[in-house]
Amino acid sequence: MLAANFYLNSNAQYGFVSNYYNVFLPKDNQRYALQINITNKTITDLELDLVLSQVAALCNNEKSKKKLLNTKPFNVQEVLLEELALTNEYLGSFQSENRIPNHEFELIDEEIHLLGVEGSYLKLESFNNIVSISKTVNLLLQFFKKFNDYFPSLNTLSEKIYYTTEIIIACTHYINESGEIKDNATPNLLQIRRQLKRVRGDISVSFNKELAIYQSRGYLDDIRESVLDNKRVLAVQAMHRKKVKGTLLGSSKTGSIVFIEPQKTVLLSRELQDLIYEETQEIVKILKTITDSIRPFKALLIQYQTYLIHLDILKAKASYALKINGILPKINKHKKIYFRDAYHPLLYLQNKQEGKSTVPQTISLNDGCRIIVISGPNAGGKSITLKTIGLLQLMLQTGLLIPVHEQSEACLFEQILTDIGDNQSIENHLSTYSFRLKNMRYFLRKCNSNTLFLIDEFGTGSDPELGGALAETFLEEFYNQNSFGIITTHYANLKILANELDAMENANMAFDKRSLEPLFQLIIGEAGSSFTFEVAQKNGIPYSLINRAKKKIARDKIRFDKTIAKLQDERSKLIGHNKVAQKESLNYLEKQQELAKTNEKLQDKLVQFQELYDYNTQLLNYGKKAADLADKYYKSKNKKQLNQEFMKWVAMVNAKKEAAKPKQKVKQAALDQLEKPKKATKRQKSQAKAAENLRKAKRIQLEHEIQEKIKPIRKAKKQSEKIAEKAKTALNYTFQIGDRVRVTNGHAIGTIEAIHKKNVSLNYGTFMAKVKLSELELVSRK
Repeated sequence: MLAANFYLNSNAQYGFVSNYYNVFLPKDNQRYALQINITNKTITDLELDLVLSQVAALCNNEKSKKKLLNTKPFNVQEVLLEELALTNEYLGSFQSENRIPNHEFELIDEEIHLLGVEGSYLKLESFNNIVSISKTVNLLLQFFKKFNDYFPSLNTLSEKIYYTTEIIIACTHYINESGEIKDNATPNLLQIRRQLKRVRGDISVSFNKELAIYQSRGYLDDIRESVLDNKRVLAVQAMHRKKVKGTLLGSSKTGSIVFIEPQKTVLLSRELQDLIYEETQEIVKILKTITDSIRPFKALLIQYQTYLIHLDILKAKASYALKINGILPKINKHKKIYFRDAYHPLLYLQNKQEGKSTVPQTISLNDGCRIIVISGPNAGGKSITLKTIGLLQLMLQTGLLIPVHEQSEACLFEQILTDIGDNQSIENHLSTYSFRLKNMRYFLRKCNSNTLFLIDEFGTGSDPELGGALAETFLEEFYNQNSFGIITTHYANLKILANELDAMENANMAFDKRSLEPLFQLIIGEAGSSFTFEVAQKNGIPYSLINRAKKKIARDKIRFDKTIAKLQDERSKLIGHNKVAQKESLNYLEKQQELAKTNEKLQDKLVQFQELYDYNTQLLNYGKKAADLADKYYKSKNKKQLNQEFMKWVAMVNAKKEAAKPKQKVKQAALDQLEKPKKATKRQKSQAKAAENLRKAKRIQLEHEIQEKIKPIRKAKKQSEKIAEKAKTALNYTFQIGDRVRVTNGHAIGTIEAIHKKNVSLNYGTFMAKVKLSELELVSRK
């Protein structure tokens, strides 16, 4: 039924089903034809096997570990890109609320093999493993379908798996949740187990009677009974063995106790054994029935296990990426590598464990700079930098995420060629230099525009001048073949060549000339000095010997090396000055931001003071008017006149409010309502007059205090008005949304929220107002 639909593609990486890789990537990572072929020597030189062993340790089962340890770089680019996308999605699940369900499982290789053998049947625990795998896969298929937006690649991978509950139903029809055959699996089994229950009960009753009888007669030992060959037996003292009727089954080591099965239980035990045999035979029939029912699903079970192994490997890769801060950089289809803040994963984890810091490297290879020549002193970090770039590129092409900055980019190479370390071959009687020449011959034959070559200590092993000349020729040939590469060297002619060719750059590892300590930082753009004599002096070589050595070297060579060292020293100083300047610039920007915030707060305070002053002035005017009306009434006693003047004044106040057209009333009005005066006695009038005089005195004192506080505010306000007026006049200023303005001859300041042709909407904080554009004057720009 399903067997024809599932098969393994032997050419696919990990031996997974070929249609696993029909995953469509984002447009940024479009497929392009590339056949990748990377040798085992490159894998060994760059220590990819050590990385894979660390990843394999994170797998849940031995088969996943074995497959990971045998992993090679992908030889088909589209399969590689899909594997990277899957790993990246799995990594994202660690920070997501929608964690991928647990998918640990027991391997079913033996069960799969037996399903292919006609007439065979599986053990009971095998069905439990098969049910567990089926449930796990079904759960994952439903999960990825539900969260397709978060895991599109993993969902596409899962869609190729056939979802079915037939396997689970076929097994659970006969097997209960405890993993045992159900009593009612068949009518015959139900009857047998009922008889077994009855016989076991009879045996228990009979044995207990015999136990009580012989115990009362004193024939039994202190332990009374034991179990032998799954049978309950009496522990009889050896001296009384002939007095107990039954079958002797054994004795203790000392012979003081003999174990006897009572005569009355022997017949029942035989009946029990017969029933147990019948039960076993019936269970075998049931197991064969279940096996035959799931035998057609053999290919699907292979796919289930392969799918879960793949997920286990993806989880291990994602977990390793989490440990090394690995990400998936942008994969471009142009030949461009930009590794920013790149770490060597092995060195990073080792330093992390020892509590040390690791210096990241940033390097770029592109059409404008295809080859980088790194020079500098020994033990300065040249080799580890070269290995870092090579290992990260190799990890990426093996489907692993790499520890670089998220803005990094990478491309894929058909070949990664390496010549690293001492490669003496005793078996082939080759010296280091002979072996390297053999490598160069291979490089010359293979190098092209899709090749990345990595050579450590290029040209060493022969006469410096002759070997250097040959190395220069090789490098020119690699350059002419449009290859990409990184080399480390001490040869001056290679440094000069890198300076002369357009698509080749010098680089050096930073070195502190004073302390003679390496800084492990790659600097692109200039060659590095070997600091031969300085390092020798640091290591205790007498200065007289160093001076004699200098005299033996050509003068131009010393001058050239000194010039390089001087340039490095000046560059280090310049970098130091730049860091100081950057720090000062940052401090200046921070202070500028703080001043801007302070200025903004002061402006807000000024606005608040102005609004408070306007509000208090209004209250004082209302108070004065009320006091004047009260004085007139006190003198004239004319209520009609008082009412007329009061209503006239109220009308004027309302007219001003109507002209302003506010959308909201002021939260607390200065005077909401004036109560009509009532008739009062002379004493009340005298008291009222005294109170009024006291209020006048307090009002005058309050006005004086307000005037003193408002003077600096008015001064600042006038200055800002002058500045705004000048700006408006000189530039013919056009109001914009966000400008702070006020109505001409007004006091309150608002912010322009919207402009509608000749009208604007002003926001006063507690209310909005519409005002003509021509009536506004600028307070401060946006």
